Amino acid sequence: MPARTVSEFTLDPADSERLANLSGPFDGHLRMIELRLGVEIANRGNIFRIDGSVGAVGQAEKLLRRLWKDAGEETLDENAIHLALTEFGVDQVVQDGIEPQEVAIRVKRGTIRGRGANQAKYLHAIATHDINFGIGPAGTGKTFLAVASAVEALNESRVQRLILVRPAVEAGEKLGFLPGDLTQKVDPYLRPLYDALYEMLGVEKVVKLLEKNVIEIAPLAYMRGRTLNDAYVILDEAQNTTIEQMKMFLTRIGYGSTAVVTGDLTQVDLPKHVKSGLRDALDVLRNVSGISFTFFEAKDVVRHPLVSRIVTAYEARDAKDAQSGPPNT
Repeated sequence: MPARTVSEFTLDPADSERLANLSGPFDGHLRMIELRLGVEIANRGNIFRIDGSVGAVGQAEKLLRRLWKDAGEETLDENAIHLALTEFGVDQVVQDGIEPQEVAIRVKRGTIRGRGANQAKYLHAIATHDINFGIGPAGTGKTFLAVASAVEALNESRVQRLILVRPAVEAGEKLGFLPGDLTQKVDPYLRPLYDALYEMLGVEKVVKLLEKNVIEIAPLAYMRGRTLNDAYVILDEAQNTTIEQMKMFLTRIGYGSTAVVTGDLTQVDLPKHVKSGLRDALDVLRNVSGISFTFFEAKDVVRHPLVSRIVTAYEARDAKDAQSGPPNT
């Protein structure tokens, strides 16, 4: 466990307008810094107290002093705080051993918290990174928690819209032979995302938000050529993207946006000779600062207990096949 410390300091000159600018609406800017660095910030006017690990407290104090100076010269918003956090290299500080704070998500169904260490880590990563990967077997809460985080961000006006995307790989994204209009053609592939939204918001509200294009649910191919600002974007079933599709999706992200990519590398439906874009992204982006990876295992499954045992049995079989080769058919 990292050594903890407390730092008290005064930001001069005293100025109530500058303090309000620094703190943000409902102290939202301070909460962003707390979450990102894993510290606790308290203040009485311009006298601040920071509690946390030694490295994080030092970075937080430097950051607040810099932002105090900026607050006297310009109006600070979430983008300005985010850019300052990035400039100060806080992601490296987090990687060096800060304990993540528990993240509680408040939606219509109540308060959602991570079940177990991996889900808690996943929620904290989503709250503190712009691009996040959740990788693991079905039933571990990857998509459910991502949708819950997205709904909360929308409810709190941290984003202007939700965009939920899936590759329609089973039909090669050539959906013309399916009956119905475009929505009816792609609905079977996007149904799990609808189900999660209905549970979080209720059917009537989801329908209204879809009509207003506040929520958009679309096949991955429809993301090409777009830049997504102030949006919460979820790419589900990402193991079925190609390398080109994954690169295209990740480069759509604009300012004020959060992206969550979920997938299960044991459930790839692509042709045998095509490498999964999710597996490729794992190889290419694993050490890129500002991108989080959370890996789930069979023990993280939160469905029926048999599901966890089924996943474990298949993993054991796959491990055996990897050593001895698949059985003859």
